[in-house]
Amino acid sequence: MLSIGIVGLPNVGKSTLFNALTKKGVPAENYPFCTIDPSVGIVPVPDDRVEKLSEFSKSAKTIPAVIEFVDIAGLVAGASKGEGLGNKFLANIREVDAIAHVVRVFEDNSVIHVANKVSPMDDVGVINLELVLADMETVSKRMANLGKDLKKGDKEAIYENGILERLIKVFEEGKMATEVNLNDDEKFKIKSLNLLTLKPMLYVLNVSEVSENAEIDIRGMYVKVDPIFEKGFDDLIKKSYELLGLETFLTTGPDETRAWTIKKGSTAPIAGTAIHTDFRDKFIRAEVINWEDLLNAGSYAEARARGKVRTEGKEYIVKDGDVVEFKI
Repeated sequence: MLSIGIVGLPNVGKSTLFNALTKKGVPAENYPFCTIDPSVGIVPVPDDRVEKLSEFSKSAKTIPAVIEFVDIAGLVAGASKGEGLGNKFLANIREVDAIAHVVRVFEDNSVIHVANKVSPMDDVGVINLELVLADMETVSKRMANLGKDLKKGDKEAIYENGILERLIKVFEEGKMATEVNLNDDEKFKIKSLNLLTLKPMLYVLNVSEVSENAEIDIRGMYVKVDPIFEKGFDDLIKKSYELLGLETFLTTGPDETRAWTIKKGSTAPIAGTAIHTDFRDKFIRAEVINWEDLLNAGSYAEARARGKVRTEGKEYIVKDGDVVEFKI
């Protein structure tokens, strides 16, 4: 399961948001592979297609797609040098797949701000700079380790070093690794470095009733939430799913209707591994129908009669909203 780490300065509402999201969590028995950890919340992805298909099939169980949120220790300036819980923060954030960066927009004199003033863009700058500094150290160490191979003229080392030099240049300007526009091959080459500033980031603007229309100049994907009144959560969860490059296919029947999470662009055998790993190697074909076509037909038999149920092979790219039955 892919996870999103909730990060932010102290007193920005990070834990309030996490606790409110977790309260909306899903029963653990549906996801026995989940670790029981107080800082991890398994949250359902809002999707009315699952409910509609469940009613259609009169399913005994209805299981939504889920996303994992991780509450990461608060960060202070100097975290990259070990200040506060810096080392713990950076270690935890390396383990998640994407970052939900909580930014305080609300004004409340009873909630102390670490800088004694509410300045969203300054807060964004503090956290992003710590991520950049941590990545700069990681890349510098890697470049030092390549020294011997570079002297030998090793082609792979020269190729990797070229990537690292581009990264260092951007870091020195205080910018994130995402600004380098690495291609897939280059990203794969440095994957083991697990750079923090290469992770997809969603800014979560914590607004209050009086400031929910506040506009701030955020570059990148963002959502507005009010964790006290639990507003904006569906948008946050959907955007998080999108941020991770995920989509959903569905299975439905009398026993169960379920949403399965896959990476966008997955072929049918790869998508099938969401259900069971055997589906990749033993895949023969898949029967596929769009969820709306199935509901409109009223039954599988009628859908077949209308030519809406297709037989697809190994090369088929599963689409969001496909109802799929795998044949092995």
